[in-house]
Amino acid sequence: DTTRGRANVLREFLTQNTKDNPFNHPEIAQAMELCISCKGCKSECPSNIDMATLKAEFQYQYNKSHKIPLRTKLVAHNARLNKLASKFPNIHNALVKQNWFKSALGIAKQRQLPLLAKQTFRHWFKNYKQKECKNKVYFFCDENTNYYDVEIGVKAVKLLNVLGYKIVLLNHRESGRTYLSKGFLDEAKEIAEVNISIFKDVITKNTPLIGIEPSTLLTFRDEYINLVNPDYKNIAKNLAKNVLLFDEFLSREFKKGNIDKSFFKSKAQSVLLHGHCHQKALSGTHSSFQILNIPKNYTVTIMNTGCCGMAGSFGYEKEHYAISMQVGEDTLFPKVRKTPLDTEIVAAGTSCRHQIYDGTKRLAKHPISILKEALKKEL
Repeated sequence: DTTRGRANVLREFLTQNTKDNPFNHPEIAQAMELCISCKGCKSECPSNIDMATLKAEFQYQYNKSHKIPLRTKLVAHNARLNKLASKFPNIHNALVKQNWFKSALGIAKQRQLPLLAKQTFRHWFKNYKQKECKNKVYFFCDENTNYYDVEIGVKAVKLLNVLGYKIVLLNHRESGRTYLSKGFLDEAKEIAEVNISIFKDVITKNTPLIGIEPSTLLTFRDEYINLVNPDYKNIAKNLAKNVLLFDEFLSREFKKGNIDKSFFKSKAQSVLLHGHCHQKALSGTHSSFQILNIPKNYTVTIMNTGCCGMAGSFGYEKEHYAISMQVGEDTLFPKVRKTPLDTEIVAAGTSCRHQIYDGTKRLAKHPISILKEALKKEL
């Protein structure tokens, strides 16, 4: 159950294989079972073993020799299913609250499945009237923002527009993160190549692509480059240079002097920041720290914590619920519980915020929400 242990199991069975499908070994499946694809090994392992990528490849190959469970298919096709369910959000939300429904899908009864917003982010954006700005950015509408965290997407757009940026939203595909998490690499590759073809000619240093959810946006800088056909690889690498998390973009603009501190209130506020695993591995939390310090008298502390334990769908699965909560109890939950109630808890990842609430009953906010609330009312 360590990166080294999983790598050793994988290597041994692949090199000593006697089956037509060298990945068709239950022992490998058992070794990969508790890998939560946090990508910590990608940045922290001395050998830079990317176990998340190896796990995705294993799942892809293993699926060829085994019947894929219904829950796995539903998670993989989550964005497609939500597109249909978003036409009847009240019915969907009532259904996913039922314990019998969760039990039938192998979801832990202790979990509250994410609820669909009353309208999608794309529907809201279509009717939003922006003020004219000379600066332009492209917005990546990921599957979480479009269906679940619409409110955060709305705050992001309004905040950017107030700060002087026109937001452009293209008709792109979802990120493919759910397909990657369950080993549906053919579907993920198709999405990657479609998205790259849509953005490759419009995204530049001056007109970057900005996203909110680390696990989805950072696919452009990680998995997409490895997924696409060889003739697309350099295009994917060039595009990735100008794909930024919301925090990274605001931090960059603030350093350039394009964001004025006077736009924000000056009241004192303590903020405790928990970093998303993919963010820590591929981007870093320094940009979140910097933008949360833009409002005068804000005091920000980055928590020294590991994974929250949710890891996408992992923490929702009934067989993984207990260990998911145990991971949270390792460092994150105790620190949150000791935090004074007047201190804001902040986390960029959707799963992180859900897990923090489930483990501590404290509401965590996205950095965007903190900054939007800190804006002066007249703006």
